[in-house]
Amino acid sequence: MELKCKVLRVGQTEVVSDKFKKRELIVEYAENPAYPQTLKFEASQDKCDKLDSLKAGDEINLSFNLNGREWTDKTGKVQVFNTLAIWKFEVVGTSSPNQSAPDPGENLPF
Repeated sequence: MELKCKVLRVGQTEVVSDKFKKRELIVEYAENPAYPQTLKFEASQDKCDKLDSLKAGDEINLSFNLNGREWTDKTGKVQVFNTLAIWKFEVVGTSSPNQSAPDPGENLPF
């Protein structure tokens, strides 16, 4: 699946075990600009380090898989977990937080 979105923040790499690590990527997706959605994606293993190049405000095309699994707890209750697993991304633009603010040294017409 693919999604064009804006990076809000990149989490720290979390070492879950000696064989597994993961890292969160929080993005804003606005199919309808009036109702933007905040979504959490996950990178794992060697893909964790690739997120180092991202910063808040980057516009990206994000390719991911939708993964899900069942888990049964000690009481027999079955739960389902979903993961939006990143497999590729491409930066297509950046936005600066002060993009609309004028340069203080700029000659203003008034």
